[in-house]
Amino acid sequence: MTSSAEQKDSDERGAGGASAGGGLWGGGMPRWLPRAMVLFLVLVGAFQLADWAFRQLIDLFVMLLVSFFLSLALEPAVDRMAARGVRRGVGTFLVFVAVLVALVGFLAALGTLLVDQVAKIAGDLPHLVDNLIGWINRTFHQDLSLGELQNRLLKDSGTIENYVQQAADNVWGVSSTLIGGLFQAFTVGLFTFYFTAEGPRVRRTVCSMLPPAKQGEVLRAWEIAIAKTGGYLYSRALLAVVSSVGHWVMFQLLGLPYAAALAVWVGVMSQFVPTIGTYLAGALPVLVALTVRPVDALWVLGFVVVYQQIENYLLQPRITARTVDVHPALAFGSVIAGAALLGAVGAVIAIPAAATLQGFVGTYVRRYEVATDPRIDRGEQRRARRELRREAARRLRRMVGGDGGRRGE
Repeated sequence: MTSSAEQKDSDERGAGGASAGGGLWGGGMPRWLPRAMVLFLVLVGAFQLADWAFRQLIDLFVMLLVSFFLSLALEPAVDRMAARGVRRGVGTFLVFVAVLVALVGFLAALGTLLVDQVAKIAGDLPHLVDNLIGWINRTFHQDLSLGELQNRLLKDSGTIENYVQQAADNVWGVSSTLIGGLFQAFTVGLFTFYFTAEGPRVRRTVCSMLPPAKQGEVLRAWEIAIAKTGGYLYSRALLAVVSSVGHWVMFQLLGLPYAAALAVWVGVMSQFVPTIGTYLAGALPVLVALTVRPVDALWVLGFVVVYQQIENYLLQPRITARTVDVHPALAFGSVIAGAALLGAVGAVIAIPAAATLQGFVGTYVRRYEVATDPRIDRGEQRRARRELRREAARRLRRMVGGDGGRRGE
């Protein structure tokens, strides 16, 4: 009797203690919960800090990526010079000088062309305006005159003054952008020089942080990247030379001014500016031809279009088959993806990056022989049936012709 009463009293005290704790865990908060909350807050703070740092350094990462791909393109030339006894630093410097001389020559020729054309257009502007006014009057049955346009222009001089004032206020912003662009170009050039001159040391440093089993894979991927990037650059350079020579011959036949500069412009822009480079390349010679004779502009446009088709279907597949070997659809998609991710920089490096990835994946992906199956290529099956019907028809005609000849005999 007494034991049952004590048991009931202990149960009531236990129930009371549980209700006094009143919490989800009864006796109190687990010991791991405060540390878990602190760890969660620390992880969130670290993620926010890393995100902020990445956003602040995104420009640096892009410059490093561009420098790396440029070094991959320049390294084969430096390797050849190093194999002949030239120090890598000296060889890299000589390659940089050659590239800089070519770039300065291109910009000088283009600048001379633009200055001359702007001066010519400015000198012919009154005559062009008179012709434009006459065409408007004849076409739209108007009665405009140069004096009336001048009066309207002077009447709206306040708007022009405001526009000029805004442009003057933005000069500092344009200057800052120009200085920033020059600084980025210098930074890219400096990193490219170091990546190229110190290529073996960079690879050795990267491999030293990996186990021996992974070092071979990294070096294999590096070699593929060098081969694909260098092949892309050299194939584009060869196509640019062929395009420049072909367009120079055409511009000389038409008698266009600065035919050599225009030809170099077409060759460089059409090969090294993805997607829209062809249209930018053809626009300038068409505009120059318009200032000479409008008929010449049609000839230039037709030649640019025809040559582009010849290049796409004859020259480019033969030249790039052994260097880049990227399907046109994959190249176009990679350019769009690169432009969406990194803008113009991504569009430029997209094709060699896609070629490198394709070559690396093709090294490790195992492929099997595909059995002959008509379901793979239905068109081939239809062509085979059509050929069989044609062969049967030819045999029937020969048989009929042979019987007719015998009857005639």
